[in-house]
Amino acid sequence: MINSMPYLPKNLRLLLLLSSSPLKSSSFPLSLRPFSPRSFSLSTLFSSSSSSMENHEANVPKSSNSFVFNKRRAEGFDKIDKTKKNLERKSRKLNPTNTIAYAQILGTGMDTQDTSSSVLLFFDKQRFIFNAGEGLQRFCTEHKIKLSKIDHIFLSRVCSETAGGLPGLLLTLAGIGEEGLSVNVWGPSDLNYLVDAMKSFIPRAAMVHTRSFGPSSTPDPIVLVNDEVVKISAILLEPCRSTKEESCSKSGEISVVYVCELPEIMGKFDIEKAKKIFGVKPGPKYSRLQSGESVKSDERDITVHPSDVMGPSVPGPIVLLVDCPTELHAAELLSAKSLESYYSSPDDQTDKAKFVNCIIHLSPSSVTSSPNYQNWMKKFHSTQHILAGHQRKNMEFPILKASSRIAARLNYLCPQFFPAPGFWPPQLANNTVLSKCSSSNLGESISAENLLKFNLRPLAHHGIDRSCIPTQLTSSQVVDELLSEIPEIKDKSEEIKQFWNKQHNKTIIEKLWLTESNTVLPSCLENIRRDDMEIVLLGTGSSQPSKYRNVSAIFIDLFSRGSLLLDCGEGTLGQLKRRYGLDGADEAVRKLRCIWISHIHADHHAGLARILALRCKLLKGLTHEPAIVVGPRPLKGFLDAYQRLEDLDMVFLDCRSTASTSWASLESSDGNAEGSLFSKGSPMQSVFKRSDIPTDNSSVLPSLKNLKKVLSEIGLEDLISFPVVHCPQAFGVVVKAAERVNSVGERIPGWKMVYSGDSRPCPETVEASRDATVLIHEATFEDALIEEALAKNHSTTKEAIDIGSSAGVYRIVLTHFSQRYPKIPVIDELHMHNTCIAFDLMSINMADLQVLPKVLPYFKTLFKDEMVEEEDADDVAMEEAL
Repeated sequence: MINSMPYLPKNLRLLLLLSSSPLKSSSFPLSLRPFSPRSFSLSTLFSSSSSSMENHEANVPKSSNSFVFNKRRAEGFDKIDKTKKNLERKSRKLNPTNTIAYAQILGTGMDTQDTSSSVLLFFDKQRFIFNAGEGLQRFCTEHKIKLSKIDHIFLSRVCSETAGGLPGLLLTLAGIGEEGLSVNVWGPSDLNYLVDAMKSFIPRAAMVHTRSFGPSSTPDPIVLVNDEVVKISAILLEPCRSTKEESCSKSGEISVVYVCELPEIMGKFDIEKAKKIFGVKPGPKYSRLQSGESVKSDERDITVHPSDVMGPSVPGPIVLLVDCPTELHAAELLSAKSLESYYSSPDDQTDKAKFVNCIIHLSPSSVTSSPNYQNWMKKFHSTQHILAGHQRKNMEFPILKASSRIAARLNYLCPQFFPAPGFWPPQLANNTVLSKCSSSNLGESISAENLLKFNLRPLAHHGIDRSCIPTQLTSSQVVDELLSEIPEIKDKSEEIKQFWNKQHNKTIIEKLWLTESNTVLPSCLENIRRDDMEIVLLGTGSSQPSKYRNVSAIFIDLFSRGSLLLDCGEGTLGQLKRRYGLDGADEAVRKLRCIWISHIHADHHAGLARILALRCKLLKGLTHEPAIVVGPRPLKGFLDAYQRLEDLDMVFLDCRSTASTSWASLESSDGNAEGSLFSKGSPMQSVFKRSDIPTDNSSVLPSLKNLKKVLSEIGLEDLISFPVVHCPQAFGVVVKAAERVNSVGERIPGWKMVYSGDSRPCPETVEASRDATVLIHEATFEDALIEEALAKNHSTTKEAIDIGSSAGVYRIVLTHFSQRYPKIPVIDELHMHNTCIAFDLMSINMADLQVLPKVLPYFKTLFKDEMVEEEDADDVAMEEAL
């Protein structure tokens, strides 16, 4: 191992020997060796007189069974070591003349319909975004929209559909540069509930610029921004469901109409008229007149007013953004007094009439096509209407083209592990919605397209602009490109198919695995059915979504019995839609019985509220049980606070209550549901349990019994959480299937799957993974970046493989790759005989595990020209900051 890495310093090679050598069965216990990284440097950390080691740890004996980790990060004290950020908004010098101004559709969720589209209002020196649904960061990364340039975010509603991407966005901005950035976030009064919920995992400094508004005591619009560039006002729509109800609306139901008004453009200054008719000499008075100020004539005893020497002004354009999620909101829209001054008709020529140039409708098509809504639209004569709600026509082509191209290429190479994605459904070809609708009294109405613009200035380019709309991408185009770039890939695809060819399977398999270890098929996989279990890796990147990899989420499909989710990063619902299609994803969400979250970092749970809210909506009115959410205790605070906005229909169980000792307590009914693992004086107490976190065991046993019942119903025997070394209350999980009867009537054990979550190599993972069928282990960094892995309590590729090898795992799947590896991570095939690397939307059926390691070389062929491609430097910097 040392010889394979000559570039590492001697002391680092020693570390790798200590921390990642395969651990054989041993009569002495495995140990963790923490260090204090206040002055972190591996060159000093492992010297014989290391001063950075904490005193009480300095004499820990170094053995081949030691694991090294960053203790301060594991205990959550690394935040104290960082300089607190102010996150003040950086002032910008505005440009009142605004040579360029436009509104642009950001097509997040257009194809998957999992989230609301966003709208960018662009000015020379200012940027405004309306709605921040899940996937906004990933969209902006792909289309090179700099988040650091955004000044304000406005929410048309406060719910997971419109604000699901906000937590990740705030964290990303806080990590930009030395000082970090913040953004002004505006929303109706419900925004306060969202802010309260996010406090459990987002630094307070990142939210100091959140501003809620309403309700107003007057019918006038609520003015939010009013400067020399734009005036933005809000009109609240609060639906009334019944006159008997005490309150017309509940939290999360208020929607907003935003009115964006640009200032008028002053008419042209007539120099000749000012000089010859009104006697104003050239000089400072000309500027004063142009700025709207009256002056005295130099030659006559009169006052000269701007209107005397200026041509007629050009009214500033007006844009409305309307979000009416239901017919009840539409009814409020029709009766909104504050909108009356914006209505117009062909006969209305009064000076007071305001002409609305463009209305962007964020309302769903079921609402915009209703008679009430159509009647409201007719009140705006000659206005351009852009329908940006969910429409079937937008499902034909993927919005995130970079990741879609990768998925299509992988599908061509190995359709067994990469089934055809849920987008590009052929049945939609004949079901598209007409892009235009007409009415005698209605201005032009078009369906929104991704990156469609409506130019506001300059006046010469005023109106619809399709120049930025991306070219449409089809799967056949992707395959044609692939065959042109890598002609040999066709033969490689045929070779892979042979692995599944039943006629030749036995001969090929015997030949391929004859000299390799771990070739004996585990008894749990004998004659296993394809509808037993499938692992779908929805997100395989770390820290934040990127062009090619989404953040952590693993879907465990138990087919007709139900399903589980292990972690649920932002955009998980969108990934389900990309894998299964719209209807298939809805069914996957319906049958979710349990969601397990590894730790409180946002890239592992920011998509949870969206999934739970949709499940609640899909099952409304049907007999069902709440979803069980198993996670670290701080997550409960977020979910409890968030439920004031949306009903999540879930019950929560602390990960610590699903440890093996807790299950043992259930069996013995001794009432000690938390078990002894975290008890006072135990080795794990200081690292994995903070004394300031209260524990309530009164409801744990009933919740455990309920979880046990659910597991039994879906064919599982165990779901056991175990502590890992990453941050406070970080966990891995063991999922074990129940016994089954094989073809000859013998009872055989069920499969065992282990997921590490985010973790340094640690003895708990080794012990939990003993004889596992599959280990899914994080491999954030390549082997050369061991210093970063240590500092951040992550694992390298080799460390993850060694954990699996030490535990006798049958198959290892590596995931959670740093976004510095945009498409394929740096790997050494010498150590990968029973290992494979994960890609987004990869689907691993338990019946295919034997073949899994053999596809790895083919991935390298597919990405041979992209192995050294670097991700955007800003993205890597953000990831390091986070």
